Amino acid sequence: MSTPDVEAAYARRAAEYAEQLGTMTAVHPADEHLVTTWARGLDGPVLDAGCGPGHWTAHLAARGVDVRGLDRVPAFVEHARAAHPGVAFEVGDLEALPHGDGSLAGVLAWYSLVHHEPTAIGHALDEAVRVLRPGGGLLVGFFVGDEVEPFDHAVVTAWRWRPDALARAVRDSGLTVVEVHTRTGTPTGPRPHGALLARLDGRGRAAPGVSTS
Repeated sequence: MSTPDVEAAYARRAAEYAEQLGTMTAVHPADEHLVTTWARGLDGPVLDAGCGPGHWTAHLAARGVDVRGLDRVPAFVEHARAAHPGVAFEVGDLEALPHGDGSLAGVLAWYSLVHHEPTAIGHALDEAVRVLRPGGGLLVGFFVGDEVEPFDHAVVTAWRWRPDALARAVRDSGLTVVEVHTRTGTPTGPRPHGALLARLDGRGRAAPGVSTS
């Protein structure tokens, strides 16, 4: 699935997506705690890469984080600017971030890499590494599966990842994987979810710790 195809699919459903998922009330409390704690622990600017309707960006900004949002879909950025005045949003590509080398303390990629095929995700990870300063952090939200495989996402084809496979891709980009969390879904509830935290400076554990909550 090419990036223009993904962009077009979200553009067609941007208003619906923003209405259903564009507020923090749609967020699991454990995810809110994890992302907020991670971002507030960083010393410097944070990019919400693939910010969608902008609710995460606004949430973090309200908690004192120096954060800005970026998304490829202009309709999402327009919505985010209208819904969250005073918070910075821009249109941009995750594989060509409009930020200088080593300029950011953190990159949040919360479900924004789920449409990248395994052969292409390295490009986005490499770009995140480029903009991170030494000691900077990456936090990735992703769908968990027993295999790395595509599935029919509500908007456009997405990918499930085995946590160890995604951790390997992140390590291949030059980051140290610090933590991997998973949460089991229910037959009628959200899909199994994962969150991976990584760091650029290489002081993390030699192997990722995997916890289930």
